[in-house]
Amino acid sequence: QNSVIFLRRETFPDGSNAEITSLFESSFEEGVKVPIAKGDILAITATDADGISFVIASFHGDTNGLATKPVLDAIMKAMSSDSKLARHKLLFGLDANTYEKAKPGKQQDVLEWGKLYVAHGLTSCWGDVPDRKNYTTFNSRTYLQPQLNKACKKSDKRSNGDVNPKDFILFGKGDFTVESTWKDNTGEKKYLEDTAFPTMQFPSDHGILATVLKPISSESCEA
Repeated sequence: QNSVIFLRRETFPDGSNAEITSLFESSFEEGVKVPIAKGDILAITATDADGISFVIASFHGDTNGLATKPVLDAIMKAMSSDSKLARHKLLFGLDANTYEKAKPGKQQDVLEWGKLYVAHGLTSCWGDVPDRKNYTTFNSRTYLQPQLNKACKKSDKRSNGDVNPKDFILFGKGDFTVESTWKDNTGEKKYLEDTAFPTMQFPSDHGILATVLKPISSESCEA
C-alpha cells in the first residue's frame, strides 16, 4: 500500500514544493529496525496561498503499529535539525494502527501513542488524549481468503475482528485548533458504529477521517 497526498489547489496554488520522504526515512535511530516498506511514508513541503510553509506527511503503519512511534520521532528529529523545516507547520495524516487493548510489546497502545505526540508538542484531531473506543476500523475476515489463520465465523466478527481506534491527523498544538472532526464508513459523511466494513457501498477497511482546522492567527482551512 502506498501513501498519497492531495492538495486543494485553492489553498496550495503552487502545489508541492519538494518531496522530503527520504529525509525522514534517513532520520530513524541508528541500529533500530523499523518495520516500514517502500511507499509507507510520503512527505512534501508546500506553501499555502497566505505564504505559510507546511510539511505535509502521510503514513501507512504496519499491522501492529510498531513503526508508528519511530516514524513520528524521525519526522520531528528531521524537522528540528533543519533550520528551514523547523519554521514549517506540520500536518500529518496517518493510519497509526493503534489498539484499544494492545498486546504489550507486540502492538501499539492508543493511549501511549497519544502521550508521544503530546510530548512532541503536537495534538490530534481527537485531542491530546484519544478515546480508546473511538473506532475507525471494524473488519473481520471470512474463510474466502488465503490467510485462514485470520478468518472467523460471522458470529465472532465483533470479538475476533479488528475494531480499533487507528486513524489520526496530527498538527502543532500552537498552530491550529479543531473546529470539527468527523469520520465516515458509508461514503455519505456519516459513521455507523458497530457496523462491519468494507461493504459493497464502502470498499475500504478504514473509515474516512476529516477535520476542519482553524489556524490560531488566521482563517479556517480543511485537512
